[in-house]
Amino acid sequence: MKTAEIVELTLDELKDKLMVETEAFEKLRMSHTVSSLENPLQIRNKRRVLARLRTELRKRELQANK
Repeated sequence: MKTAEIVELTLDELKDKLMVETEAFEKLRMSHTVSSLENPLQIRNKRRVLARLRTELRKRELQANK
């Protein structure tokens, strides 16, 4: 998910997407622990998407407080 796509999301969509991606990341990590993934770079990509989502959410929180 690109940053441009994340910026277009509403606040509720952003929170929902964050929860979904967090669950997917945890499942991915667990399955990698049990048996190695075919493409371990998926973990890095999920982690980066989570960071983008959290950054956008924090940015909006700070704008709301001004």
